[in-house]
Amino acid sequence: MRGLYYGMEYYSSWITFVLPFLLLAFYAQYKIKSTYNKFSKVSSGTVNSGADIARIILDRNGLRNVRVNQVGGTLSDHYDPRTKTVNLSRDVYRGNSISSVSIAAHEVGHALQDAEEYIPLKIRSAIVPIANLGSRFVWPMIFLGVAIAPFFIELGIALFLGVILFQVVTLPVEFNASSRAIAQLENGIIEMDQINGSKKVLRAAALTYVTAALVSVGELFRILSMTENRRRN
Repeated sequence: MRGLYYGMEYYSSWITFVLPFLLLAFYAQYKIKSTYNKFSKVSSGTVNSGADIARIILDRNGLRNVRVNQVGGTLSDHYDPRTKTVNLSRDVYRGNSISSVSIAAHEVGHALQDAEEYIPLKIRSAIVPIANLGSRFVWPMIFLGVAIAPFFIELGIALFLGVILFQVVTLPVEFNASSRAIAQLENGIIEMDQINGSKKVLRAAALTYVTAALVSVGELFRILSMTENRRRN
């Protein structure tokens, strides 16, 4: 009966604290994909590809040491501060749609942050190992805490706080990169009547980071609720 009780508690807390934010996250994924697909069919009005745009912005900001690479996947674009590379998915790298140039400019925005030693980016990079540990071991620690000693529960919660911190710090990093991207695009790269489309693409992308943070916060409240109920019992 005790196992059945904990099983019911597990799913009840999941429905209460996680499901609403998870549904929002699904909506965010739908929004970014639909917005990306929509504006991938709209020309940016320039003959330059996403890779060209990235190179132009990097060069005019004195970042000739940063390379622009093509990588596999869809919406797999990212900047790697360790290798100083802007990595663009095939369609973004080769395309000249509003989606392509907007995402390319956004990733270059991270390169600009790195060059300026933007504090939130440095904090996020520093806590990546902690966040990875937290996301991987939080539930094993919780289960060990229930089965062996409450200390493991406290350790699991502490590790998961690293995940929360990572998600929260990610928000200003991403918003700032998008702001930098729009400023660069407005500076003679694409026509002003195309900027509104770029803003829509980047806003949709930003929503995914907001929902990821909310899902993590929901998970934290779920863990706290479950552990408190078990202490009482």
